[in-house]
Amino acid sequence: MSVRLRNNVTVSGSGPTTIVFAHGFGCDQVVWRFMAPAFEARYRVVVFDLVGSGNSDLTAYDRERYASLHAYADDLLEIIDDLGGGPVVYVGHSVSTMIGLLAGIKAPARFLAQVMIAPSPCFVDDAGYHGGFSRGDIEELLETMDANYLGWSSSMGPVIMGAPNRPQLGVELTNNFCRNDPDIAKHFGRVTFLADHRADLEHATVPTLILQCSDDLIAPAEVGDYLHRRLAGSVLRRVRNVGHCPHMSAPEECVHFTKEFLASLGQPA
Repeated sequence: MSVRLRNNVTVSGSGPTTIVFAHGFGCDQVVWRFMAPAFEARYRVVVFDLVGSGNSDLTAYDRERYASLHAYADDLLEIIDDLGGGPVVYVGHSVSTMIGLLAGIKAPARFLAQVMIAPSPCFVDDAGYHGGFSRGDIEELLETMDANYLGWSSSMGPVIMGAPNRPQLGVELTNNFCRNDPDIAKHFGRVTFLADHRADLEHATVPTLILQCSDDLIAPAEVGDYLHRRLAGSVLRRVRNVGHCPHMSAPEECVHFTKEFLASLGQPA
């Protein structure tokens, strides 16, 4: 099977540099429609669906293979190779920020830069680390998801989205969650919310922009500070946004900070 079919890869725009967008848990490439078009005039723009999500080939989802984020990182590198090998600018949201981190550690030459939107290396609180949730919170969340995925989606979609002045976005996120295969989503949810990639941060060398929301229930501001301290040479910007999806609810600010960061690296703005 071709990589492009497996991951439902879509290419638009034109330019000497490729910018790749990767969505978060429960979503698909459509969520980038508020942000990605702003780069089409000067970049080749690539969006895709993680295996198991959106219009990816669901038959490619293997629970053993995708028991960690490393498999998704390998998929990302295959996509980049299929596009010509890079180096690319990579923009990831939420769990896909850590997918990009792992891919960048494995093959740093494939990346010019990475943009992490609402990132978190670990959702679970630990000694000296505030991830936003206790272990019990996460276990309860996963148990609720296992028992009634559609009910979980309906209750959590608006909470994760936030954006109180744009309730239609909460409805959209809920619908995205509900469209996923429940068994795959529950498995991916467990991989996502139990992942801990704090120890990997010291190995990252790709220039990185961290976009942390001012009010995010899923990835608190302290997480952005933690990442900034541990990712050498990283840039941290606060996006004025309530919720976990600023690429949808505050896309203009995300675009502005991303272009500013790319211009600092000598890339088109």
